[in-house]
Amino acid sequence: MTDPDQWTVRRILEWTTAHLAQHGSDSPRLDAEILLAHARGCRRIDLYTRFDEVLTDAQRAAMRDLVRRRAKAEPVAYLVGHREFYGLDFRVTPDVFIPRPDTESVVMELLQAAKEWPDEEPRILDVGTGSGCIAITAAVNLPRVRVTAIEHSPAALEVACENARKHDVAGRIRFLEGSLFAPLEPGESFHCIASNPPYIPETERETIQPDVRLHEPHSALFAGSDGLDVIRKLVAQSPERLVPRGWLMFEIAPEQEPAVRVLLESTRAYVDIAAIRDLPGKIRVVRARRSSD
Repeated sequence: MTDPDQWTVRRILEWTTAHLAQHGSDSPRLDAEILLAHARGCRRIDLYTRFDEVLTDAQRAAMRDLVRRRAKAEPVAYLVGHREFYGLDFRVTPDVFIPRPDTESVVMELLQAAKEWPDEEPRILDVGTGSGCIAITAAVNLPRVRVTAIEHSPAALEVACENARKHDVAGRIRFLEGSLFAPLEPGESFHCIASNPPYIPETERETIQPDVRLHEPHSALFAGSDGLDVIRKLVAQSPERLVPRGWLMFEIAPEQEPAVRVLLESTRAYVDIAAIRDLPGKIRVVRARRSSD
């Protein structure tokens, strides 16, 4: 029989789940499991077959530090140094926005759109690549494509390059440092432009979750009073960077869809404008095709 005073895997999980719930975690049990697996150097699934194992002193010390930091709203992904996205594992640091399932909707649209050019090597541009999750996932799933990824932060770009090497696609992705389309050569064009731009209004800065507001890079989050400052530039500048009938697609907040649709329509450069819902049913992506004129 296990000593009730010993800190077993089960007891640590139960205590940590309750503790993190009291400190505002939206997913305290999941957080507890991810942190404990990291402290023990094992897979999360392995915890379920080792409930009665007692933690070593070193594991308890590591877990204690992780839980203390998580209780102060430090994101779990930063604590463990990685995050899964579209079935791939990405290294993350506080220099990059943490990949989220919402952005997988952008990838799904991108993978489908790239199939429209079966006899070519489609050129894909990822604007504001961050961790590289969109660009790298596209390269992994579309062996024929040529990918360019632009990022204004040198530190974030370094993380993206590391992730590309990790997934063995570094030779098929060109990483450029700069803002929006500035690093591109004159006349370069692409079959698909994808982006997860910043789109949170500055007016909502104090209302978002503390783990996001206090720890993730603000340049990847906020974009003016209505959240559309970067999207306006993306919409206005993309037509000259798209081949005729090429696609622009980017992530938005659901409530921004009417305003974004007006932006796209007002340029008169796009057709086939559509709002795409994510798996929970919320509008998450807007896509539009450059007209052939």
